[in-house]
Amino acid sequence: MNHRSLGNIGSVSEVGYGAWEIGSDWGPVAEQEAKRALKAAYEAGVDFFDTADVYGDGRSERFIREVLRDEIDSGEVTVATKAGRRLDPHTVEGYTESNLRAFVDRSRENLDVETLDLVQLHCPPTDAYYRPAIFAAMDNLAEEGRINAYGVSVEKVEQGLKAIEYPNVDTVQIIFNPFRQRPKELFFDEAARRNIGVIVRVPLASGLLTGNLGLDTEFAEDDHRNFNREGEAFDVGETFAGVPYDVGLRAVDELESYCPDRLSMAQLSLRWILDHSAVSTVIPGSTTPSHIKSNGAASTADSLDKKTHQAIERVYDEHIHEYVHHQWWAYVCLITVMFSWTAHLNATYWGSVPP
Repeated sequence: MNHRSLGNIGSVSEVGYGAWEIGSDWGPVAEQEAKRALKAAYEAGVDFFDTADVYGDGRSERFIREVLRDEIDSGEVTVATKAGRRLDPHTVEGYTESNLRAFVDRSRENLDVETLDLVQLHCPPTDAYYRPAIFAAMDNLAEEGRINAYGVSVEKVEQGLKAIEYPNVDTVQIIFNPFRQRPKELFFDEAARRNIGVIVRVPLASGLLTGNLGLDTEFAEDDHRNFNREGEAFDVGETFAGVPYDVGLRAVDELESYCPDRLSMAQLSLRWILDHSAVSTVIPGSTTPSHIKSNGAASTADSLDKKTHQAIERVYDEHIHEYVHHQWWAYVCLITVMFSWTAHLNATYWGSVPP
């Protein structure tokens, strides 16, 4: 397994493990199945695990704690969790220092650690990124020793670009895959320039990009691929990357014709993501040990050639672009302009201009 720098946090495996699936919203997952998946990831060379306090109401965090305590030297891994989505209603007004401290302390208990490696604000409302007090609260939690570092998990490029103006934001987690290509433009350039760790989630578009799904595939009642296709429960981008299911299947059929013989469809997608140097780590999730091992092997696979990259871009432009690209375009135009005049605002609050 190859490693990359995650902002200022240190080196992590460039293929990590996303632990949403073992917590909730992907159909039933038994405890032993979840723990077996975590051990398989570690054995495949994974040393970066991503979870959240709301994945099964702490279930995912507790499974990670138990596996690390019983099976793994926890000093060998980095665990990232998230905070904020426990708010009900989930509004910017709830992002107070007292609430964030309570969420962090609950995760510390679930993971059985004094200091959390990395805490990410969990897809907060856009207004949160324009409230410096929220980021000052995270600074205070770091000063208290509750967290080692913090970042954000975002739905839109606008949010990621605004977040990295704050000097102590170390990481941004964002959706990026052959069906969601917008981040590779302005956002990746700015993240690299500022040494921001980039964590890529939904890398396989909820399984679409594995090539193993079809029109007749059935999903459990409590699987978000069943109940969130139109964004009924949370942002639609979390389910099939926001692409209509039938459209995604047709696009995958075309992509398969460009997949090198040495790679599976899932590996093609992961390798495409890793071919972007701004990416620190990608976090596919699975409960199947053989799939986890195969995902990890994408790290050491050869980079895709120029012809394959061009083919993937062409499939995106012809099949996917109209469904997802416009959602981010206005935000990116706005932020491009804002970068020219917001630095002095940060200097006013922080006393210095972010690098």
